[in-house]
Amino acid sequence: MPGTPEQLERRVLVLAPIGRDAQAAAQHLAAGKLDSVVCDGVEGLLAKLREGAAIALVTEEAFLRGGTQALEKWVAQQPPWSDFPFIVLTSRATSTVAQAYRVRLLERLGNVSLLERPLNAVSLMSAIHSAVRARRRQYEVQSHLIDRETFAAQLESQVRERTKQLKEANERLRQEIIDRKQVEAALQQAQKMEVLGQMTGGIAHDFNNLLTAVLGNLELATRRGKDENIRRYLDGATLAAQRGAKITSQLLAFSRIQRLQTEPIDLNAIVTSMGDLLVRTIGGTVRIESVLEPKLWRATADPSQIESVILNLAVNARDAMPDGGRLTIATANVAHGSHPAELAPGDYVCVSVRDTGTGMTDEVLRKAFEPFFTTKPVGSGTGLGLSQVYGIAKQTGGTVAIDTQIGKGTMVRVYLPRTSIISVARPSDVPHPVPLRRHEATILVVDDDKDVRPLASSFLESLGYQVVTADGGHAAVQIADTGAKFDLVLIDIAMPEITGVEAMRAILKKRPGVPFLYMTGYVGSTKLDPSEQRVLKKPFTIAELAAKVEELLFPGDSVSSGKVIPLKPPVRPAS
Repeated sequence: MPGTPEQLERRVLVLAPIGRDAQAAAQHLAAGKLDSVVCDGVEGLLAKLREGAAIALVTEEAFLRGGTQALEKWVAQQPPWSDFPFIVLTSRATSTVAQAYRVRLLERLGNVSLLERPLNAVSLMSAIHSAVRARRRQYEVQSHLIDRETFAAQLESQVRERTKQLKEANERLRQEIIDRKQVEAALQQAQKMEVLGQMTGGIAHDFNNLLTAVLGNLELATRRGKDENIRRYLDGATLAAQRGAKITSQLLAFSRIQRLQTEPIDLNAIVTSMGDLLVRTIGGTVRIESVLEPKLWRATADPSQIESVILNLAVNARDAMPDGGRLTIATANVAHGSHPAELAPGDYVCVSVRDTGTGMTDEVLRKAFEPFFTTKPVGSGTGLGLSQVYGIAKQTGGTVAIDTQIGKGTMVRVYLPRTSIISVARPSDVPHPVPLRRHEATILVVDDDKDVRPLASSFLESLGYQVVTADGGHAAVQIADTGAKFDLVLIDIAMPEITGVEAMRAILKKRPGVPFLYMTGYVGSTKLDPSEQRVLKKPFTIAELAAKVEELLFPGDSVSSGKVIPLKPPVRPAS
């Protein structure tokens, strides 16, 4: 067995092919407590050198017999830390050839010590021990170099690992910065939209009260006007006020505070039913296509509002294609995880409107949902179409996403929550004849607006009802305390001090079961049950008011009778 690396590094290789020189050298080495290996020729010496050794003790004639070319090559290929020592025992020959050969050994083998024979054992052992110590130092250098290389490799590995960790940390930090900017931008956008929503809601409240008074008085004047020229002016004013009411409705949609009548809907059916309307609205220069998902899920939404959403998007698409193009309305199921991240987990149903028009710039896209922002010429649009779409989708529990590319068109996707509830039949949208009949019923009208309160009273008096008024919730509660007679309460929701909902709760404690009807132009923060059907939206017409009042005072009677009577002049109570 060759032995351990430490044993191999301490041994002395002996090459002495003549006589008993090798055995004698081995005995001296053993006496000096050195391990030795007797080699058989230069090839054997070379094989042992490759395994490891301290020094080689060689007689001169061994090189003469075997040649030194292979040994010289091994010496030349030593690692940088190694300078293997050779002790060559020479003869007394002093010829020129012998001297030249010895010089050649010194040049080719490098670390060579020449000892002339005969020499005593002490001199030989002294030279051997000196060479062994020198070789041991070389092995120590090798060990240090290996340790240094190992440390350098470990350090390099640690540097690579640390560099990788830093790179990953920098990438995470960069992504966190991007995410934070996106969150901040989304938060700023949400805060901006919230502020705009609150502002538009407040504006809508005041405008609805004004428009209620304007449209109501115009309706009364139109009913009593005989001059056709004056009626034409009144009709023009009514149309303008109705456009204002539409804008107010769009503002309420954007602010997400309008009352939605949500129910399970079939978007495919809605898109199909709107075919003729879209063709008439869009015109002949735009080709309309529909791509409907055959196994479309049901969605939760207000059907009339979704029709408005699709119509608004179609009109915007048409305006983006002044020279004509293709408009595609598509429906699709959107499973959990495939919808925009801002949506709550769950399944959604998507209706999309795509055009082949001009597309939007990044700046336009950032402002697309802001109310009154429009790229259309003055007088061509209010800038409320997309904001209304956004508000309806958000209030329903969905959202809106826009994909656009300049010169290639725009796709607007509206996401609506999926529902598993089976839809119920909707009542017919065909208006019933309004049964305007005389009654002796007394109605308590409660509204803080000094224009709306007398108008509502005039409407009801025109219908033949007796009217008692209150200018706020507290006044209405006090009237109920006095025991005054009234058969129905017509009450505004948004009022100072106490809301109509709070006032009605107090009145019902004093007059249990009394029917009531809310009026509202803006619900705001009032906690009104979304399922509450006793709500009359401002502005309203006499016919709408009459229908609601008749339904509450005479359920199952007046609506079915279909009797209509002419209006009478307002009845003023005796002073």
